[in-house]
Amino acid sequence: MAEIPLKPTGREEIRKLESALLVMSLFDKETLEAIKDPATRVTWVDSLYTAAAALARERAGISTSKIAEELGVTEATIRRHLKGETKAGQLVKKVYDKLSKEGFKVELPTELAEECTKQITELKDKIEKVKKMLTEIQSWL
Repeated sequence: MAEIPLKPTGREEIRKLESALLVMSLFDKETLEAIKDPATRVTWVDSLYTAAAALARERAGISTSKIAEELGVTEATIRRHLKGETKAGQLVKKVYDKLSKEGFKVELPTELAEECTKQITELKDKIEKVKKMLTEIQSWL
């Protein structure tokens, strides 16, 4: 991914920062734990998006009222996210700080990384079996 602007100057840069904040927030341990509950999943993801979009726009110097108008939420909601009065706002701020220090980096939680590695290994084994079967079938023809 291209360099993520921490102080965006245009719409494209705002979109890049917003996307980076959202992706990094979604893969945070706290978020992954929170979205396990299907009852709160949609609300949680929506709040993360709103907080990420608000922070990206605020860093670009856009006013709270304009941010609220663009995102279709109240100014109070935007202020709460930006002040860190919401869990989503706190998390996005934490991710922004991490982004500013370490750059864009998505880290899978250990359990998820191990599960993905296991599934990849299983799929590779299945592919090899299918290849052998195809080779055997071709030899019959």
